[in-house]
Amino acid sequence: MTDDILKVERRSDRVVATLDRPSTRNAIDQDMVDAFHALCGELEADPRVLIITGANGVFASGADIRQLRDRRRNDALRGINSEAFIRINALPMPVIAAIDGYALGGGAELAYAADVRIGTPELKIGNPEVGLGIIAAAGASWRLPQIVGEPLALQLLLTGDILDGRQALEAGIVTALHDRDELMTAAHSLADRMLRNDPAALMATKRIVRAPRAEHPRVDMDEQAVLFESPEKMRRMTEFLERKKTK
Repeated sequence: MTDDILKVERRSDRVVATLDRPSTRNAIDQDMVDAFHALCGELEADPRVLIITGANGVFASGADIRQLRDRRRNDALRGINSEAFIRINALPMPVIAAIDGYALGGGAELAYAADVRIGTPELKIGNPEVGLGIIAAAGASWRLPQIVGEPLALQLLLTGDILDGRQALEAGIVTALHDRDELMTAAHSLADRMLRNDPAALMATKRIVRAPRAEHPRVDMDEQAVLFESPEKMRRMTEFLERKKTK
């Protein structure tokens, strides 16, 4: 079942995960959460870039309302979606969200968990949870302020307003817009540009960006100390100097 709702394409350097529940506009249910946990386990053991997208012109319309309606206090305290998105955000290598169509509620929070988001002009992103009598509790309350700033984040979370592609670009939620038929090409191009760099440096960069402010600059120095001793750093810098000599 989970293989059907989260289609996973594996390559040597990247994985593409496509949400595919057409009957619910790719709503995120327990099976989807379980599939993401399984994929995270794989990528924690074998780090690769992850590209997350949705099938049929939709990223994810939200969490599955049928399941949400039946959840109670203990379900909320389990952080069902939140724990999955935290794990996605903490993956060693970069995570790219390629967003088309609806990315609402839990779908938006899945997108916020990515390191980089790109989209189409047709995307619709936002958190309408307050209109359903709940809050955006799977990451929007702390990730969205980091992405767009607290004033705009509060406005969006308190009103439930939905942004289109142009508005999401202006707000900084996505970094670029592409036509629908070019979205995945652009996502792979972005992954290619990342992967031209040293994977160890990519992973170290993610760790220091995620580190609490109080840990800087010590965490930067510690990570750099490891990289300064790496054979890959010596190889890349030697090749750079050799190229410079031939120009």
